[in-house]
Amino acid sequence: MTTVGFIGLGTMGKRMAGHMLDRLPEGDTLVLNDLSADRVKDLLDAGAVWADSAKELAGKADVVFFMVPDVPQVKSVLAGDNGLLAGISKEILLVVCSTVSPDAVRQLDVEVQSSTKGLARVIDAPVSGGEVGAVAGTLSIMVGGPDDLVAKALPYLKLTGNPAHLGPTGAGEVAKACNQLIGAASIVANAEAAVVAERAGLDVQKLFDLMLGGYSTSKIMADKAPRYINKDYTVSGAASFWIKDLKAYLDEANRTGTPTVQGDRLLDAFQGVVDAGWGAEDTAIVQKFIEERPEEN
Repeated sequence: MTTVGFIGLGTMGKRMAGHMLDRLPEGDTLVLNDLSADRVKDLLDAGAVWADSAKELAGKADVVFFMVPDVPQVKSVLAGDNGLLAGISKEILLVVCSTVSPDAVRQLDVEVQSSTKGLARVIDAPVSGGEVGAVAGTLSIMVGGPDDLVAKALPYLKLTGNPAHLGPTGAGEVAKACNQLIGAASIVANAEAAVVAERAGLDVQKLFDLMLGGYSTSKIMADKAPRYINKDYTVSGAASFWIKDLKAYLDEANRTGTPTVQGDRLLDAFQGVVDAGWGAEDTAIVQKFIEERPEEN
C-alpha cells in the first residue's frame, strides 16, 4: 500500500490528481496540500485526504508529485518549519512535473539528498498536452531519473497519461524544453499566418479549416485556431510561462554546444508579449503582439 502526495492543484495538477484518485490501486491513498482545501473539495469528497501543511503530507506520503510553476515554488514548499523536508522521517520520492530548467532539477536532487541524508530523492516528469490532455488523462509525460526511482513513480504517472523514461535526472526537462521550442514555433507561426491572411483579405476560418487537413496541421493548430479566428485570448496557458521554458531550452542548447536558429527569436516574441503587459493572457495573444508591431523598414 502506497500513500501518494500531490502538491500544486491548479489547472493541470487538479486534473492529474483527479485521475490518480479515480484509478488508484486498492489500498493506496491520495493526500493533497495546496493553498486551500476549498478548491479541491470535490476530490476530498471523492476520497482524497487533506494535509494542512507540506510537513504533514511528507509524514504520510511515499511519493509526492509537484505541479507548481517553477523550482522556486518547489523550494518554498520544501523549506521552513512546516515545509515538506521538516516532515521527512523515511525514504520519500519527489517527482517534479513542472516545466523547469534541467540543471535546476538536477541541482535540486543534490540539495534534497544532502539536507535529508539521502532519505529524499528528486526525479523529473514534465508533461505535455495542455489542459485538454490533463482533462482527458492523455498527457505525454517525459521522465528523467535513475531506473529504480522512476519505477516507483511510473505506475502513478500512467494513471494521468503516457509516461516514457528518457534518461537520467534532468532528461525529462530536456525533452520538455525541446517540446516547448516546437510548441512555441507553432504558436507563433500560426498567429503570424493568421495576421497575414486577414490583412490579405482571406477568410481566416476557411484558411484554418483547410490547413487542418493538410501537411501543416498540428494539435496546437487545432487547439489555437478558434482563438486566432475569434481573437479570443482567454487564458488556458499563460504566455508568461513560456519565457522560462524557452530560456531553459536556450540554456540546454548552449550546454550542448548547439547553435539555435529559432529559440532566440521565439523568446524575443514572448518577451515582447510580456513587456506589452499581456503575459497573463493565453499564448494566442502573440497574434495581437504581431498585429501591433510597427512595420520594419
